Amino acid sequence: MVAHRGASDVSPEHTLAAYRRAVDAGADGLECDVRLTADGHLVCVHDRRIERTSNGRGVLSTMSLEELEAFDWGSWKNPWAELDDEAELPSPDMRKVLTLDELLATIRDAGRPLELAIETKHPTRYAGLVERRLIEALDRFGWAHPKIGTESPVRVMSFSWLSLRRMRVLAPGLRTVLLMDRVPLRFRDGSLPTGVSYTGPSLEIVTAHPEYVDRAHKHGHQVHVWTVNADADVRHCRDIGVDAIITDRPEAALKTLAEPAKAPVPTYTYPPRRRDRRQS
Repeated sequence: MVAHRGASDVSPEHTLAAYRRAVDAGADGLECDVRLTADGHLVCVHDRRIERTSNGRGVLSTMSLEELEAFDWGSWKNPWAELDDEAELPSPDMRKVLTLDELLATIRDAGRPLELAIETKHPTRYAGLVERRLIEALDRFGWAHPKIGTESPVRVMSFSWLSLRRMRVLAPGLRTVLLMDRVPLRFRDGSLPTGVSYTGPSLEIVTAHPEYVDRAHKHGHQVHVWTVNADADVRHCRDIGVDAIITDRPEAALKTLAEPAKAPVPTYTYPPRRRDRRQS
């Protein structure tokens, strides 16, 4: 179970507070989006513009890290927090823009095995520079080039096959996930482009076509599904054999996954009914 932008259902997405809450809840992994600032820092932000998740305005890629750090990245989640007795107390972990380096350090210091799924956002004005900066960041933690027989705790996801191809050239040992909101015709048999490790279909895809999971498995690919929030959808993904669900609600998802799976309903094939000759 992978926490989408942290425990983003209850905490401001992509904040350190959201990720720490997900770790405390028992998430197996965390997920983040990365964008490059004007001065070359990777930060964990989903949108191209910053209005939705901060009190600033403008295009993120035109701003420096120092400029981004001047904004409040948490108050939008609960604008009435001061009047809510049950709201989380404000802290820098809830308000500060999060750099990828800070999140990587959180993974390293978690005290237990924890994976990180990093989505590169495209298109962007910096194109391949995003992937190069990402490899440099992972190198600082020793996670860009795993030794033979080991795996990095990090995998890279993208809707852009070009981005994943760059990653394959720069760091061939890293696992990659091709995200899809629709499955191209040539990959409906469960295959993927050369070098891609896992498939990342939307919940809508595996709901409409649950057989796609088996097809991907037959080609040796894990299936990581986004974004799975409703309890019924978590159960559905578990029952059809999905390998990882990406959810905004890690605490609720873990409770649902802990439920005993229902036995499949047996199906029977009856012989055709014999016609009564008297009715002929």
